[in-house]
Amino acid sequence: MQITQDNKLKKLIIIGDRVLIRPTRPNERTETGLYLPPGVQEREKVQQGYIIKIGPGYAIPMLQEEESWKAHEDQVKYVPLQAREGDLAIFLLSGATEIMYGGDKYFIVPQSAILMLEREEEL
Repeated sequence: MQITQDNKLKKLIIIGDRVLIRPTRPNERTETGLYLPPGVQEREKVQQGYIIKIGPGYAIPMLQEEESWKAHEDQVKYVPLQAREGDLAIFLLSGATEIMYGGDKYFIVPQSAILMLEREEEL
């Protein structure tokens, strides 16, 4: 089996209310036609990228029942995230953690740092 970038990403497990985002290529020119030097877009306070993987959500503890004869299941349930894989996310860079994985740059972002999502779905 050939190892591809997608196969490597399948090994990653995102924890809690975080999402893994692959940043989009920033525009190299301004609207007026000026070319921007490398790194200018990276210093912006807001970034955008596509959500690659999501965590299970916000953990909420389960109520303890005093029935010792029952099998113990996971004691934690999750409230799912609003974000979905494939969404375009606009997020605050200050809340993000930049990582390099497989030679590519990604951001791990808590859902609270995401300002807006764009989702391609039929109405």
